[in-house]
Amino acid sequence: MAGTIEVLVPGGQANPGPPLGPELGPTPVDVQAVVQEINDQTAAFDGTEVPVTVDYDDDGSFEIDVGVPPTAALIKDEAGFETGSGEPQEDFVADLSVDQVKKIAEQKHPDLLAYDTINAAKEVVGTCASMGVTIEGDDAREFKQKVDSGEYDDVLAEQGEASA
Repeated sequence: MAGTIEVLVPGGQANPGPPLGPELGPTPVDVQAVVQEINDQTAAFDGTEVPVTVDYDDDGSFEIDVGVPPTAALIKDEAGFETGSGEPQEDFVADLSVDQVKKIAEQKHPDLLAYDTINAAKEVVGTCASMGVTIEGDDAREFKQKVDSGEYDDVLAEQGEASA
């Protein structure tokens, strides 16, 4: 009776109630052990909805695969707003620092096509543009041009790249 369960849980705050409990109840796994492992693996996404897949076997063993929240959810969580702008080119809802963009890029990097943090940051900035979020007070497109010109290479480069 091995199977797979896919759920969205708040990072670091999963519990044996819905949606996990009812899904895991009929399985042979230790629900509390699954909840604890999910919370350990999702703690960095504190409160943000995280996609989680639980694969289990008949003997009660299980494996957990934690996805990464959507880029927009990470931006909203980091900037502290509920919804993006209806007029993202004119009505700005939040402003992020370069360090916040880098943090989001590093969290999201495994799911992005980018091969380094600088390019991952550009993908995050693209999402900021469509949500009405500025970076360091600049429109997201202006910020991206500064990144393209190398102005933020020292901040956005990964530690190993920065010293190279």
